[in-house]
Order: sequence, then C-alpha cells, then structure tokens
Amino acid sequence: MFDHSSVVPASLVDTFSWHERPGAITRLMPPWQPVRVVSEATSLRDGTAILRLPGRLRWEARHQPGGFEPPYRFVDELANFPLRRALPWRHTHRFEAVDDSHTRVIDEVSTRVPDSALRQMFGYRHRQLAGDLAAHGWAGDLMPRPLRIAITGSSGLVGTALCAFLTTGGHDVVRLVRRTPHGPGERRWEPLHPDSDLLDGVDAVVHLAGASIAGRFTAEHKRAIQDSRISPTRRLAEVAARAGRPIRFISASAIGYYGADNGDGLLTEESDQGDGFLADVVGDWEAATDPARDAGQHVSVVRTGIVQARNGGTLKLMYPLYAAGLGGRLGDGRQWTSWIGIDDLVDVYYRALVDDRLSGPINAVAPEPVRNAEYAAMLGRVLRRPAILPTPSFGPRLILGDEGVRELVEASQRVEPAKLKSAGHRFRHPRLEEVLRHQLGRY
Repeated sequence: MFDHSSVVPASLVDTFSWHERPGAITRLMPPWQPVRVVSEATSLRDGTAILRLPGRLRWEARHQPGGFEPPYRFVDELANFPLRRALPWRHTHRFEAVDDSHTRVIDEVSTRVPDSALRQMFGYRHRQLAGDLAAHGWAGDLMPRPLRIAITGSSGLVGTALCAFLTTGGHDVVRLVRRTPHGPGERRWEPLHPDSDLLDGVDAVVHLAGASIAGRFTAEHKRAIQDSRISPTRRLAEVAARAGRPIRFISASAIGYYGADNGDGLLTEESDQGDGFLADVVGDWEAATDPARDAGQHVSVVRTGIVQARNGGTLKLMYPLYAAGLGGRLGDGRQWTSWIGIDDLVDVYYRALVDDRLSGPINAVAPEPVRNAEYAAMLGRVLRRPAILPTPSFGPRLILGDEGVRELVEASQRVEPAKLKSAGHRFRHPRLEEVLRHQLGRY
C-alpha cells in the first residue's frame, strides 16, 4: 500500500468540490508521463475516466459507488481487464479538515507499482493542487463570483492548461473553435469574419490563438506569424467593442516586443518597443486590441517570456538533447533568458481576468531571469547530466535560418515583471530550479 499526504490551503468542501469539476484530471496529470486524457469521469460516484497510454493501451479508472462519501472520500479502480490482471490498482482519495481554511489530502493506492515510481507522481499532484487552490483563494477575494470566459487557442499548450484550471475553479469556459462545435461549451469562430454575437453572455475573452513562431524564418512562415495574429485580434476586439456592455479583453503577446538585443538593460512594461521582425509583429499585434480599448473595455496584453513546460515549448525540444548529456549553452551563453513556468503563466492570465489594477501590457516572466549559460547548467544539474558542450551555431541556423537565430536563439531580453510585483503577485516557482524539477519530476 502506497500513501501520500499533504495539507492544502482550502476548506474541506472547496477541496472536494475542486476534484468534482471538469479539468481536475488534466491539472493533476504529470507532464513527463506519456499519458493523454481521452475523457474525464462525469461523476466521482460512478463515472469512468479514460486515459491513453503508449502502445494504444487504455487506462479506465472506474469510480466505485461504495467508496463515495462526499466530502470525505472517493475511490477509483482500474477497470479494463487486460491491464487489471497484470497491474491491479485501487486508489482511495481521502480528505480531512485541518481547520476552516486547510485540508489534509491523503492518497492511498493498492497496487504492484513500486513506491519509487509513485512518489514523484503524487508529489507533483499535491503541489499542483495546493498551487491551484491557493490561486483560486486570492482570486476569490478579488472577484467572488464565477465568470464566463471565452477562449481562443484552447487546444494549445497554454489554452489546455488555462481551460482546465478555470473550470476546476468553478468558472464557465466557452471555447472558440474554428471547426464545427461539439457541444454548448464551444462556439464557431471565424478569425477574419467573427459573428457579431460571438461574445454574447461572456464576461471576458482570452485570445491565445496564433501560428507557432518556431520554424525557419522564410517569407511564408513570417507571413503566417503575422496573419494569424494581427487581423484576427483586431476583428475579435471589434466584436468586444460593439458588445454594449463590459467585456474584459486579454490578448497574448510576447517579450519579443522589446527587440532581440538589449544587452544587460532591465526591461519593464514602460520600456520602448525594440527593432526587428518580431518586435514589429508584436507591436502591431498589441495595437490590434485598440478597438476594444477605445470603446472603454478593460484590455490587457500578456507579454510572455520563454514558457517552461515539459510537454511543450522549448523545454520539450531541448529535453532529449540534455537527457542524452549533449546539451549546453547557445553561443557564448551570455544572452539573458526571461522565462516563466506554465502554471505561473496560467496565474498571470487569471490575475488579468480578476484584478482591476492590471491593464495594458503585463510582463509574464519570473522575477529571476538567467543567462543562457546558467539555464543550460541548471537543466543539466536537474537531469544529472553534463551540460558543458556549447551547441554549434550551424545547428540552429539549419532549422531557423540567420534571421530566426538572431530573433530567437541569440535574443537577449532581461525582463522584469514590474506590474505583477506592484500588484503583490506571488509566483509559484520564482526560481528556475524549482520549475524545472516540478516539470520534469526531479524532486
């Protein structure tokens, strides 16, 4: 029998309710595990969650009516029999009130899986739960009622995390999709011709959609970067402007706004726009929100740093190289890397949704930027691999071209989250080592 327990900052009822809402299993899934959520359980009493494992295997976790005792307990068991014979699994989730605002969460698992394989997984789950409940706590002080939030780019790295986070907090998420909607939680969105009623009934819109910047900086790729951001953002802002009622408008942006080479200068939201292709794109992207701002809507643009997530972004790309002991600094390694953990980025969007003190540009970066050589050394340390070989310059140039290398690989941006600091925002992972260990399961 394996067991793991910790105390989280929420009442017994709120902690149990969090587990009952859509998105809980997504928020608790360790990103280093090769598992995909196919469907969530519709009920903790007798529903079934289905996960996809490698080799086209399915993990079916069936909840047991006899173990359902809200808000104190629920139980799930592995139900698909080919796996069950080889790997029995019974997971009892228990909850005990510590006081009015703290709950002890206890996971008890009866299985043949070695404790060593479970320890990192449940450590991650408990840290995620504690962080999410803490965020919903401070957000509830700022905005006590649930919100209805429309989100573009909901299937991307940030969108998937944000949607699951918001629904577990009791908010209603409306996904704006470019295909046929699959239910009442989705609406059809035509980026260049959005319907005038697209935002009916919503309190806020979070606009995340845009083509990936990664890739060789050809004319075609650069056009896709521009076209997927500027015009769709302006059209969506125009819909918000014509709504005739308050709609909070939050758009993704990037620290590329400050240009690729800023030396050691510290950049805040008051710093000037820089030079280069990405700076020009981001400047036009942010300006595309003007129709909503001019109409009196509360508008924020989230200038995002290098997102740290095991299952996406640059960390996913670099992980195999570093795991093989072949990682190292890029170039001379002196360029500044302004980074942010995926869960902290989710919290920044959350604060933009609920905190009236934040508007305009918001630097979504951790408070401790590092030089590229420091980043490489820390990633090697967390993985217990050498990171002393510099990456040859011809490698990135083959993939990105000369302009892409200048704009991305060699970019140096030492960015400070000045507005978040002024608002008293607390980061879950303010230090690089913390977020890497959390994302990679290396505590």
